[in-house]
Amino acid sequence: MTRLSQHFLSDVNLLNKIAAALEPAPTDVVLEVGPGRGSLTRVLAPLVARVVGVETDRELARSLSAQVPANVTVVSGDALELDWHALLDGAFPFKVIGNIPYAITSPLIAKALEAPRPASIVYLVQREVASRLVARPGTRAYGALSVGVQALCTVDVVLRIPAGAFRPRPRVDSALVRLVPRTDPVVMPEEERPFRTFVTACFSRRRKQIVNALEAATEAPRAALLNVLDGLGVAPTIRPEALAPEVFARILRHTRSL
Repeated sequence: MTRLSQHFLSDVNLLNKIAAALEPAPTDVVLEVGPGRGSLTRVLAPLVARVVGVETDRELARSLSAQVPANVTVVSGDALELDWHALLDGAFPFKVIGNIPYAITSPLIAKALEAPRPASIVYLVQREVASRLVARPGTRAYGALSVGVQALCTVDVVLRIPAGAFRPRPRVDSALVRLVPRTDPVVMPEEERPFRTFVTACFSRRRKQIVNALEAATEAPRAALLNVLDGLGVAPTIRPEALAPEVFARILRHTRSL
């Protein structure tokens, strides 16, 4: 185990399936988050034009740099801090792939969805997180993460991977998810940050009626909120967990001026 507690895959069959989920093409430019020892990098490199790997562990980055094919560049640094578009020299479209640390899954998803967005994102994540990403309204797993991501992407679970496939073995199973940015995102770029804040505030009160959650999230008068909900055809007694991303977006737009 490295000092950053990465968990590595070496099963060639699984690595081929992960690479295939990205639907690699010979002209693709790919950013790989956390290449580690380079097992996935070596599978992916012959299939695309260029790979840029961002590795936080300096020792791993140094070692991998000496072993990779000519079309692979390994950058030592924090993927959350670096400018991905600059690392790719402005290449667009591009794709993102990675076996990402469970502790920073949500920030790395948000980072990948910064505009201009990649053509697709393939992440290996904790299985529970994968369930939340694809959860539908009204289900237990549905929450702020589900709404925030589904507002911008279509999401599917490509592959489930047991803990025993990794070395060292993690405590949880994993899943491979694919996110493809929507051509019709629910929110515009300038709305994305306030939308995330708004949805998170609503889901912090997920068991409350939506009108009560909105009172706390917006501090707007209850009567005004009831008028907004009535105009949108949303029952004030419904809970946040029952609302689709599109509905949250409409409510946000109508309540921002209250």
